Amino acid sequence: MKGKLLGFFALSAIAGAMGSAFAQDAAPTLTAAEKEAAKKIYFERCAGCHGVLRKGATGKNLEPHWTKTAKDGTKTEGGTRKLGQGRLEKIIGYGTDGGMVNFDDILSKDEIALMAKYIQNTPDVPPEYSFKDTMDSWKVIVPVKDRPTKQMNKFNLKNMFSVTLRDTGEVALIDGDTKEIRSIVKTGYAVHISRLSKSGRYVYVIGRDGKLSLIDLWMEKPAVVAELKVGFDARSVDTSKFKGYDDKYAIAGSYWPPQYVIMDGDTLKPLKVVSTRGMTVDGEYHPEPRVASIVSSEIKPEWVVNIKETGQILLVDYSDIKNLKTTTIESAKFLHDGGWDASKRYFLVAANASNKIAAVDTKLGKLAALIDTAKIPHPGRGANFMHPKYGPVWATGHLGADVVTLISTPSDKKEHAKYKEYNWKVVQEMKHVPGNLFVKTHPKSKHFWADAPQNPDKDTAESVAVWDMADLSKPKAMLNVAKDSGLPPTKATKRAVHPEYSADGKEVWISLWGGKTDQSAIVVYDDATLKVKKVITDPKMITPTGKFNVYNTQHDIY
Repeated sequence: MKGKLLGFFALSAIAGAMGSAFAQDAAPTLTAAEKEAAKKIYFERCAGCHGVLRKGATGKNLEPHWTKTAKDGTKTEGGTRKLGQGRLEKIIGYGTDGGMVNFDDILSKDEIALMAKYIQNTPDVPPEYSFKDTMDSWKVIVPVKDRPTKQMNKFNLKNMFSVTLRDTGEVALIDGDTKEIRSIVKTGYAVHISRLSKSGRYVYVIGRDGKLSLIDLWMEKPAVVAELKVGFDARSVDTSKFKGYDDKYAIAGSYWPPQYVIMDGDTLKPLKVVSTRGMTVDGEYHPEPRVASIVSSEIKPEWVVNIKETGQILLVDYSDIKNLKTTTIESAKFLHDGGWDASKRYFLVAANASNKIAAVDTKLGKLAALIDTAKIPHPGRGANFMHPKYGPVWATGHLGADVVTLISTPSDKKEHAKYKEYNWKVVQEMKHVPGNLFVKTHPKSKHFWADAPQNPDKDTAESVAVWDMADLSKPKAMLNVAKDSGLPPTKATKRAVHPEYSADGKEVWISLWGGKTDQSAIVVYDDATLKVKKVITDPKMITPTGKFNVYNTQHDIY
């Protein structure tokens, strides 16, 4: 993987031409070995927020005209002093209140100094990735005709969890009933999401290195049956779910190159590659409009494809792949993650640089609302529940603000007509802390959970907040997951991340994400009592992060 990873940051000569307008001062020099090491760290730890070209999105712009120290002490056109080596090292090491995580427990002092130097140099531009490159990477490990015709294991697949093992490039399939690891599957690096086929048989997982893996849960020991590399950096995948097209197609989106790939759903054979380069909602061309979240509508044969940098939401009609029809909806920058409302008609997505939530009416094919929120909304898929006063609401947390935002969502149910006046309004801000990544609840639960792994305070990052639905004025409890795990304390922060419910809504699973050399764990809580039921540990379970319950993911329950 290292060779591909480093090749990802080639063609620095092109980058030099692109960035020459900002090269007023000499950047710190790097040896060839230092530069290669810095490229690898940047790809693994930084590119997701700041972009391959370092133009910024969720994270700040890191091009040299912002990061280099000016010799004469001048300020930029925005009035902000250029950062320079010392300031950059402090930001990288200790993080910021705006959601930048501290890296002093992840990187050494030398690595922090190296990264401060690296981002003062002109970014490299990675190579393109063609349809031929995509096709050449395609592998069918178990042909469809050789796959089981029925479930060959006795696992309760509805309560299986697909757990990302971030730093090993693997997914652990954990039995939700027994809490045993049933299979550890080699996938791409730092799998971002696991998505289920409409049938519930296949798990599609995509790594940040662009590798897409198709896992067959019906096999005696679930394993990868097909794989494809869709680009050099990726985040999103889904299948076709409209009646008559069940799992016929799959789609995966890339951060680099900025494009998406349509493929056969059961083999991953590439059928079409579509570029997303173009104009932003502000009317300017952007060279790196990355594909953020993708979801599949069950109202029409369409995918909702969110283009981060342009602020454009695409409704891609897959009923005729050769004559692809796309509806472009203008929203706001920079689009990130999102999820369905309770009715599954409206898709809500964070435009986190604009501090807005965009809501798309997939039935009418147009923007339903653009809602102002607190700083840097980051919903994951969000959370749906019935508010005691405002009716159906969808929730998002924030990286940069100390609240959880509740937005009223429409409903066709007669008994919900009295809530119509609140629709698409922020009806409440629940007190929380900055640095939240994921919020979660369940239709059978009376609780609402929110993490804060990006908060710079160690105890806060190692804890989760829980609210009682009957009283959302303040958290009912702050659970220190690191302490509850019983693992020995470490200097490094064990970040409590990504609450996920069991299929029956009775358990909540929290990952403890430590360093590669630290013992990690998944702490399972009883949702009713908030007491620890089980701590799942295993030497093979390294840096667990996202967990995706098969049934809940299959049916968009959150």
